[in-house]
Amino acid sequence: MQNLKNMKDRHKKYLKIFWIIFLSPVVFFILLFFFISMGWLGFMPTFEDLENPERNLASEFYSEDGVIMGTVYKTENRNNIEYQDLSPYLVQALIAREDQRFKKHSGIDGPGLLRVFGKTVLMGKTNEGGGSTITQQLAKNLFPRDTSDYSLGFIKNAALALTKFKEWVIAVKLERNYSKEEIITMYLNTVSFGSEAYGIKAAARNFFSKSPDSLKIEEAAVLIGMLKATTKYNPKRNPENALIRRNSVLSKMYEQDFLTKNQYDSVSKIPIILKYQSLSYDMGMATYFREYLRKIMTCNKPQRSKYKNMESYKMDSTQWATDPLYGWCNKNLKPDGTPYDLYSDGLKIYTTIDSRIQKCAEDAVTEHLSKTVQPKYNKACKGAKNGPFDPKMTKEKVKDRIMFYMRGTDRYRNLHNAGLSEDEIIKIFKEPADMKVFSWKGEIDTTMTPWDSIIYYKYLFRSSFMAMEPKTGKVKAYVGGPSLKYFKYDGVTQQQRQVGSTIKPFLYTLAMQNGFTPCTMAPNVPIIFELGDTVWTPKNSDKSKFDGKMISLRLGLSLSSNYISAWLLKQFSEQAVVDLINKMGIRSHIEPVPSVIYGTSEVYMYDMVSAYSIFANAGVCSQPVFVNRIEDKNGNVISTFKTQNLEVIDANTAYLMYQMLKYVIASGTGYPLHNYKIENLNRIGGKTGTTQQHADGWFMSVSPDLVTGTWVGGEEATIHFRNLADGSGAAMALPIFGLFMQNIQKDKSIQINQTDLPKPEGFNVDFNCPSVKEESERDYKELF
Repeated sequence: MQNLKNMKDRHKKYLKIFWIIFLSPVVFFILLFFFISMGWLGFMPTFEDLENPERNLASEFYSEDGVIMGTVYKTENRNNIEYQDLSPYLVQALIAREDQRFKKHSGIDGPGLLRVFGKTVLMGKTNEGGGSTITQQLAKNLFPRDTSDYSLGFIKNAALALTKFKEWVIAVKLERNYSKEEIITMYLNTVSFGSEAYGIKAAARNFFSKSPDSLKIEEAAVLIGMLKATTKYNPKRNPENALIRRNSVLSKMYEQDFLTKNQYDSVSKIPIILKYQSLSYDMGMATYFREYLRKIMTCNKPQRSKYKNMESYKMDSTQWATDPLYGWCNKNLKPDGTPYDLYSDGLKIYTTIDSRIQKCAEDAVTEHLSKTVQPKYNKACKGAKNGPFDPKMTKEKVKDRIMFYMRGTDRYRNLHNAGLSEDEIIKIFKEPADMKVFSWKGEIDTTMTPWDSIIYYKYLFRSSFMAMEPKTGKVKAYVGGPSLKYFKYDGVTQQQRQVGSTIKPFLYTLAMQNGFTPCTMAPNVPIIFELGDTVWTPKNSDKSKFDGKMISLRLGLSLSSNYISAWLLKQFSEQAVVDLINKMGIRSHIEPVPSVIYGTSEVYMYDMVSAYSIFANAGVCSQPVFVNRIEDKNGNVISTFKTQNLEVIDANTAYLMYQMLKYVIASGTGYPLHNYKIENLNRIGGKTGTTQQHADGWFMSVSPDLVTGTWVGGEEATIHFRNLADGSGAAMALPIFGLFMQNIQKDKSIQINQTDLPKPEGFNVDFNCPSVKEESERDYKELF
């Protein structure tokens, strides 16, 4: 009996040990997962975290016609979309390739884990993957793993195992809180596709220039195939690998009945056709415009201590006080009381730019500079002793200019900070180096010395262009230069250049305000100005058959006669002209001196376009508007913007000036515009401008639908054409407007310049000047 009792005791003991051994792991894992879910073993997202996972979202810039022009971000170029914005092929490809039981499991795929365990551990197949479901991968994307570097292997393995268990818990929580469609959407919004593309929206735009909902079967398969290795299967860098991987995805889709046999056979034979566009901030459409918005929206309130001169401080302070877009991120607060972050809050900035008009402008600038201006300048400089610089400069001055630009480079600053002397730095600058340089035919990989590269870039001419609706102030096109990647200086809002004769319409405006008319006769003869003990006599750039005669003011403006401008200036005063110029919106400092008629003062393109819009808007100045509205990441409208209107001159004066500017095109320096066969040209006014030694060429155009400004020139005034024929505003700048209008006409969806400025009520000035036949062989009456 005692033996029997001992046997029973041993049996109970063994049974107890058995259950302890059997249940211990179960209890351990139950407690482990409980501790994990409670956050006692490290970070575990709360319900609020799952509802609103923190992600850095890029802000997007949209054109007025709905085209996304680009994004701005700090670390990740990511934007979220909704499930309905996904192509069904994307969803099918993702499930077929990554998680075939996605719709059946609840975050963790048990059969999948057993399959991987059997094939990887028991059969030794290391290419079977980790068995992670889409939900687990989402958990890893939303709440990244511990990346600490543990020296002891068992600690590292334990940490990895713990992290994996955490992902399981998060995956289950995600399944409980989100629908399958929401999980798919979140996953595609968070995953990286390389090439600075985070999320499917950026990837679709990057590789195929389209939105995710319009992706074809083969395109969706390419993107899903990239997820395993974004570099190895990148279709731009490794097209052969990408094709093999894409067809593997298509095969999986066929196996899962997402594709028929015929579909698979036909689609798998299609080559990968990319429509690649870089997502870099300095590439794409309206780069200078987007960069301007980035800078202006993130401005801080001006502080006097940070400004070298009072004029710039006053200008920015005024803009801070009057322009709601200036410093917008710091003026507007989120619901939590913190300022908006343009780089991570996923703002949607709906601009006034029309993508079609913008393209017309960019194409016109590129065509004229690359095909006409640059070849002519290169030919003119061929064999010149000073290269691109003024031939009258001494060798010492040329070297000083190159040294000046050298000291402004990052290469120089880095070498200087490393302790090298200037002689040592110059020596390095004269050693050949591999580099990429800008050319009108595209980026070039080359070898040249950094010293020579400085000279190379001085040869390249620049241009800026801005188009604006005069009534609304909406900026429809904005080109700050040839390439933001290589030329950071913005010619629209950052650069001030001499404006030449485009300043003259403001002098004529003063005359029209004071009882003069287009038919007022004036002597076209030299006028003398006494300047202290000396005298100064303005001269015309070339001779005219009208020299020495009495001519009308409208002919004087159309010929851009300095004699007539000097005579008008004598009727008033230099200060009166400057006061009107400032009143019309020119913020730059203008000296009240006789040479004001030459346009020697440096002015912003932005201000010139705004001032000229007054002539086409019945005397009202509409401040340029760059943005229509701003929305938060959820689509809530935060801010809206409209122009600020200010009546500057009376409607009669504006109408007189508009008609006089039309005459410049009909019979003056703007006449070459007729070569471009522009429709309704008789409804467009304009003015050319050329500065001293042909350093700057300008052309301003006005019409009731659009006002534009065009500037062309070298980086500095010492870089210019050697003759007026090639360096005038009519030769350098006017053709860009002509090409721009030709491009506009080719796109029948764009409707501008279809109306004429209506005559003000009670207007009774007679334009039929008695001397019209003597002034020109062309009939001015055809304009009216």
